[in-house]
Amino acid sequence: MRDDLPTPALPLKIGTRGSPLALWQAHEVRRCLMAAFALPEEAFEVVVIKVTGDLVQDKALREIGGKGLFTREIEEALLDGGIDIAVHSMKDMPTLQPEGLVLDCYLPRADVRDAFVSPRYSSIADLPLGATVGSSSLRRRAQLSLRRPDLKLVEFRGNVQTRMRKLDEGVADATFLALAGLTRLGMANVARAAIAPEEMLPAAAQGAIGIERRLDDARVARLLAAIHDHETGLRLAAERAFLLRLDGSCQTPIAGLAVVEGDTLWLRGELLRPDGSASVTGDKRGPVADGAAIGTALADALLGRAGPEFFG
Repeated sequence: MRDDLPTPALPLKIGTRGSPLALWQAHEVRRCLMAAFALPEEAFEVVVIKVTGDLVQDKALREIGGKGLFTREIEEALLDGGIDIAVHSMKDMPTLQPEGLVLDCYLPRADVRDAFVSPRYSSIADLPLGATVGSSSLRRRAQLSLRRPDLKLVEFRGNVQTRMRKLDEGVADATFLALAGLTRLGMANVARAAIAPEEMLPAAAQGAIGIERRLDDARVARLLAAIHDHETGLRLAAERAFLLRLDGSCQTPIAGLAVVEGDTLWLRGELLRPDGSASVTGDKRGPVADGAAIGTALADALLGRAGPEFFG
């Protein structure tokens, strides 16, 4: 076995959160590396790291620090050498990485759509006046308020299983989950409807799995290059540049989706007021290699149309 590959005597340590979905994603990365290099499962060790975002369930993310709460402890372990790579849901990732870390490997992107989930109702339109919808996503809450201002919105945090239990207990009449996550867990059947991007534009990077590494770890860089999906990388370059320009966080309702059409990249974006009282939408097309520039340009265009008073 070549000395630039992980061996059973020195397993490659894969850091992850401990939720069922996060573990599925870590195991999928392991499977891809095993297949790419004909390695046994023993060549890898999945290391579960507790993160603040999972430990604190009784407060909204925007109240306790935003997206970094799902990544900080994992990135600290990566910088300290406790793990060799970190596996993330890209929609949870801040747009900037700590010094010394880099995100340049993505698995093929899954379904980007949101799923409407309810034990009683089949769609957003089917919800009665004043129905209660649970969501912790500021984007989803703003988009829903824009379309259905009559609905009552309540905070809804936890992993997929926790949110399904809350629905069964009557905490809310409906919620939204990423269809990619449900599919990966073998739970796509709980989605009453998949919501087209034309109806509700998804979160930037939704459906994508990213693998973070140390910038100076050439051995790991060679390993990850073998499983990187180029098209997903092109799409996320545009979406994350769009987010970065808008200072996207859990404080700002932003949606964005890039699609590759031959040699052209098409990016759609939406900027919303947190209360859902207004939104600004737009799109741009350009060469696929210019994804980051397209994302920045679309963000500038939306900010110009929104004006300085948009967020009040």
